[in-house]
Order: sequence, then C-alpha cells, then structure tokens
Amino acid sequence: MIFRTPTVADGSGIWRIVQESGVLDLNSAYLYLLLSKDFADTCIVAEQDKQLVGFATGYRPPATPEVIFLWQIGIVAEQRGQGLGSRLLAKFLSNPGAKGAQFLETTISPSNTASKKLFLGLTRDLATECQVSSCFTEQDFPNGHEAEELYRIGPLNQDSIHKLSV
Repeated sequence: MIFRTPTVADGSGIWRIVQESGVLDLNSAYLYLLLSKDFADTCIVAEQDKQLVGFATGYRPPATPEVIFLWQIGIVAEQRGQGLGSRLLAKFLSNPGAKGAQFLETTISPSNTASKKLFLGLTRDLATECQVSSCFTEQDFPNGHEAEELYRIGPLNQDSIHKLSV
C-alpha cells in the first residue's frame, strides 16, 4: 500500500470512491480536482496496485489555523474493515499541511457509527480528548440531510502521530 499526496490525476478517482460509497456526500468532480491541486498538502490517497483504494481530504480553516479539518474519508468496499481508515487518518495527520495543528476537527452524522468508531479510536490511540458539539442542524441543509456533529480531537501530540503513521 502506498500513501501519498494526491495529484490532479487523482481527482476523478476520489470522486468515484465517493460516488460508489453510497453514504458520502457526492460533490462535483471539479471540487475533488481542486482539492487534489490546491489542497494536496492537506489530503492523502492510498494506492494499491496502481489503483486508488482510499483517500482523506481536508484543509486548514483560515480563521482557526491551529485546526486541521478532515472533510471526507473514503475507502473502496473491498478494503473496508481492514484498518485502512486508521492508517489514512494517521497519514493525513502527518502530512505537511497538518504540521503544527493542535486539533483535528471533523463532522459526523449521529447515525454514522463507523465514523464515530474510527475517530474515537484515533482519540484513544493518541491518548487525547474528543469533544462533541452541535455543528449543523438538519434545517441548515437544503435537502433533508441529517444533522452533523463537530468532533474536536486534541490537543495533538506530534510524537504520538508519528508513531501511528510508521
């Protein structure tokens, strides 16, 4: 398994993984191309046999530079349940764009037990804390999307992150 920052050529593959997941919010292919081009240092892809099998996308919010925000994480069906999500998270946190971040933030819908398990496992593995608060209500979305809760994990310890990503 190879972990690396994405290139523009990966944008359509990321879009396909999101589309095939059936659970992730599918955005335009253009957005995944932009993430792969302009935010590559805060994104990571997993490749096996020259095929994308997973990704994590994120960014540093301008108003809160101490935060690295993980926007989406996706894994092809054949690779789920094998620890790839944890490995992607560790590589995401060790990417150049995450350097110096004190907190990892993400949003998770209350019914998404797999994501909750993944991020609470990361919290445990990093021996840190996770605060959960309301972020977006169902009324905030135009299409009946489930509410999203904000998970704030940290403070992050770079030594612990390094041990996870090896």
